[in-house]
Amino acid sequence: MSQIQSVRARSVWDSRGCPTIEAEVRLTSGVTGRAIAPAGASTGAGEAKELRDGGARLKGLGVDLAVSAVHEVIAPALMGMDIHDQSGIDAAICRADGTADKSRVGGNSTTAVSLACMWAASRHAKLPLWRYLSGSDEVGLPLPEIQIFGGGAHAKGSVDLQDFLAIPNGAKSFTQSLEWVAEVYHAAGKALTQQGKNLGVADEGGFWPQFGSNEGAIEALVTAIESAGFQPGRDVSIGLDLASTQYHDKGVYHWRSENRRFDRDQLLDLYNRWAHDYPIISMEDGFAEDDIEGMRAMTQVLGHRLQIIGDDFFVTHAPRIEERARLGACNAVLIKPNQVGTVSETKQAFDVAQRLQIDSIISARSGETEDVSIVHMAVGWGVPQLKVGSFSRSERMAKWNEGLRIEQDLGRCLAYPRAHLFPWLAKP
Repeated sequence: MSQIQSVRARSVWDSRGCPTIEAEVRLTSGVTGRAIAPAGASTGAGEAKELRDGGARLKGLGVDLAVSAVHEVIAPALMGMDIHDQSGIDAAICRADGTADKSRVGGNSTTAVSLACMWAASRHAKLPLWRYLSGSDEVGLPLPEIQIFGGGAHAKGSVDLQDFLAIPNGAKSFTQSLEWVAEVYHAAGKALTQQGKNLGVADEGGFWPQFGSNEGAIEALVTAIESAGFQPGRDVSIGLDLASTQYHDKGVYHWRSENRRFDRDQLLDLYNRWAHDYPIISMEDGFAEDDIEGMRAMTQVLGHRLQIIGDDFFVTHAPRIEERARLGACNAVLIKPNQVGTVSETKQAFDVAQRLQIDSIISARSGETEDVSIVHMAVGWGVPQLKVGSFSRSERMAKWNEGLRIEQDLGRCLAYPRAHLFPWLAKP
């Protein structure tokens, strides 16, 4: 057994040039673990609340208060605890905070410290983190979902939908998946440049496109898949993060880039047509986080041939997943550690999804860093899909590259991709 000797924190920088918090945990054995909390631009109302400084400095986003909270509130609560008691550590963090939404010390503080403890435990055990988390279980690599075009809150509303993703469902390895998406990514960029439609790079590294419509981005992605030499739907398919809470108000969905308004039925009709007309296999947050009836209807109509994901709809909260999935809303859940604020609560959310037999995707955030915790969590826990952002920028590539290292070290692993994913694609 090794005990926690010290916990300290510092302000570092994320991929948007904004402050975030890094925690470092030192054990009595001399081993240390370190982790950095990410930050989201498109956030759900039920997420753990970040603690920011406010005021004029750094756009109010400073984390000096969060650093102080680690030193003054969290650290004293963890001194002397067994580093391998992750659930006990996380419970102590929650007790020290004492709020339902982590607002006293900040979900950014709790996330960084909880993840740092996880890393320290694996290093004390002298195991790679993924192996520490998996124990003796056989493991495999997750299937990537990789952003090609970014929109919504990640690209100043150039299009309303947030992510247009390439999913290499036909690839036979993680390595091959990344190679295929690289070809699609570069084909898309070349076409945008030739057409004069590339406005730059969105928050998660995807191209920031200037299309005439949201559907135009889907069409462009189909063309990029074909231009890269792949068959849409068989080799590489499309996923959409619709992020509909961002354009929902009082029962109306308003696409500002097209000046179009939809009620629930009209929007579902559009999704149904898209699912018929394009090689789409996954849609995320098709209706707003409080539109339970919309998500239930979408799952009923499209769930037999699409992955219907809840993100803001679930916010990685185990009781919420339990309640809403049992109502027939969604057949998959997005898992984000900083939405709930500790490793143990993140694992509880994944465990509930497994018990309910709905799929899971572990996900990064738009404000990211070089931290690679989620890759190890995906492999170690057996989360079958991984969503990190695009195929550019080092905070994204750090995670894809970590997956390559793990795949090389694994040797024998589970079939890739997992056999239960997208079962309708196997039908003649």
